[in-house]
Amino acid sequence: MQMYDKQADPENVRIPLNYAKIILAKVSFSKALFEKELKKAIALLLPHEVKRLEDWCYLHFAPTYSTILRDCFASPLAS
Repeated sequence: MQMYDKQADPENVRIPLNYAKIILAKVSFSKALFEKELKKAIALLLPHEVKRLEDWCYLHFAPTYSTILRDCFASPLAS
């Protein structure tokens, strides 16, 4: 399994923001899966993409997953 390094080559390691949104929407039925996929997306996206993902997540999932969103986006990986 390949380890990802954001600094190495951003074009080869980042996942598209839209793909992360699709995955999060599909796993939103499960709190555990949603949190796992959100953390994965935050770790792989570029900083400006993380901000866009954060805005989108709060718009779509704040009523259900506000605690997860707050915890995930407040972590050092999200900065």
